[in-house]
Amino acid sequence: MAFYTCEVCGMSVGTVTCGKCGKELVHDTLTKDDGGSVAVAKCPDGHGMIKSPQCCGTDMTCAI
Repeated sequence: MAFYTCEVCGMSVGTVTCGKCGKELVHDTLTKDDGGSVAVAKCPDGHGMIKSPQCCGTDMTCAI
């Protein structure tokens, strides 16, 4: 299970699931055209993805 954690305050977010199939979203990283990266959580069955959660004004990190 992917846990997203705020490095500032320690808040964490557990399971996030796809609304179409109910499967747990998996952590991934997208590489932008400028070479930067964006953390995302995506459906393992290809139903889509969301940007990873934010807390305290920064992206939460995922150990997976």
